[in-house]
Amino acid sequence: MSTKHLIYMPLGGAGEIGMNAYVYGYGQPGKERYILVDCGVTFPDMDGSPGVDLIFPDVSWLAERADRLDAIFITHAHEDHVGAIGHLWSQLKAPVYCRAFTAIHAQRKMEEQGQDPANVKVVEPWPATHKVGGFEVGFLPISHSIPESSALVIDTPEGRVIHTGDFKLDYSPVVGEAFDPKLYAEVAKDGVLALVCDSTNVFSGHPGRSEATVGPEITKLISSQKGMVVATTFASNVARVKTLAEAGVAAGRSVCLLGRAMRRMIEASVEAGVLSDFPSTVTVEDAREIPREALMLIVTGSQGERRAASAQLARGKYLGLSMADGDTFLFSSKVIPGNERGVIRIINAYSEMGVDVVDDNNGMYHVSGHANRPDLLELQNIVNPQIVVPMHGEHRHLREHTKLAQNAGRMSVLAPNGTCVALSGNTPKVVEYVETGRTYLDGSVQIGALDGVVRDRIRMALNGHAIVTLIIDENDEPLGEPWVEIMGLPETGRSGAPLVDVLEADLAQAVARADDRVLIDDDKLDELLKRTTRQSANDEIGRKPEVTVVVSRLS
Repeated sequence: MSTKHLIYMPLGGAGEIGMNAYVYGYGQPGKERYILVDCGVTFPDMDGSPGVDLIFPDVSWLAERADRLDAIFITHAHEDHVGAIGHLWSQLKAPVYCRAFTAIHAQRKMEEQGQDPANVKVVEPWPATHKVGGFEVGFLPISHSIPESSALVIDTPEGRVIHTGDFKLDYSPVVGEAFDPKLYAEVAKDGVLALVCDSTNVFSGHPGRSEATVGPEITKLISSQKGMVVATTFASNVARVKTLAEAGVAAGRSVCLLGRAMRRMIEASVEAGVLSDFPSTVTVEDAREIPREALMLIVTGSQGERRAASAQLARGKYLGLSMADGDTFLFSSKVIPGNERGVIRIINAYSEMGVDVVDDNNGMYHVSGHANRPDLLELQNIVNPQIVVPMHGEHRHLREHTKLAQNAGRMSVLAPNGTCVALSGNTPKVVEYVETGRTYLDGSVQIGALDGVVRDRIRMALNGHAIVTLIIDENDEPLGEPWVEIMGLPETGRSGAPLVDVLEADLAQAVARADDRVLIDDDKLDELLKRTTRQSANDEIGRKPEVTVVVSRLS
């Protein structure tokens, strides 16, 4: 009996939506050869990660075993699946495989971080396969909200695994490949050991709708408007951008694309050959000369991003274009949880301008790119796996998806980030837990979540900051009194006196009372000055600031 086994372990994307990174391994325990599926980012927020630019999965566990990593496979070009490849490749240094449209984005991300884009290999879809280590992997087309999404067929000595990536069951997706149940049944006919499956919409009880269903409603809406029409959607949803553009043309309007990400996606789609009949558009220079009632803008910023075109227009003017009373703004998208405040801020700004905002609360102008609950069951029935492993979702999604599979009579395992599951044999088994976390891109530097940088930034944001400076002469005596600089704190407190004056007076008294043992010991003096500052500030303004002490000793 072989001692080799097949393992699956998420480093990101299981227990959260975003930052996808899934490890598969085959071999003797502790000597497995690995592949990595996806290498994505998630995005920061001001509450939990202020000032951070991007968040990556912590791949240190895999990096320590990089000599046994044979390949990285990217399922599609969404940022939460490909966005970290340029930043993390130097730690992993394995060839990257993806289809043509995804490769355009992966290669650009490699170049932006100084990596050789030649390490990204363009592959053909199924039935083409690639032998790497103990695996043979093929890209199986599947429908999603971005072109050329693929599930992965991962053949191993223990059996066949299908890793869905993000998907929906769309038989008329407008752009890209339709879901083909016959193809999936053919791939699964000889048996599937495990289906590792997207869980995002497991709580949505109705069958998913096709991308093709939103076109007529959008066309009807745009045709009925009097002023300028502006619409936003996810830049990567090329099918929706095309639908919006076609609706604008059908309504007799000139169409202008605003936002670098949106233009980049359309250009990549044309380059990869997945888009050949996009309506003609006008430049922003021409758009300024076109009457409002004959113009439609399709803009970036569906999630309220402050630097995107929709937010810029909400603040007044963008590239010489502005919104006015009687115009219409359409959100042809859903709001990702956590982005509500930014979107509402934009809606209110438009309302103050007299702009009518149309969102998708009624479901007429947007369909999800993820499979709903009945669709998940439909795919399970087509593939008929022995084991269902939920991934791509928050913990509640994974848990509910596990129940769904078990209630349908299939084995399932709950495997959030860091859970190493042996898929060998007939029963999945958790064999190890690995410490996982996050890596922050802070400016141009990667920092660990436990490094304390972001924690200190949050504490300063919440509590304010005081700098205390004291000079000690060559006789270990204070040279003058301490002085204080404050940031993020009120200038006056309960006493009505300037806060700096109160702090400096209390610090001067504390130093005057300090004995020689404190004055000659930097650590004790530092502690005294910090404690006094925090207590004095708390008495005066009800807040204990973060304190930096600078003691200069004259030799």
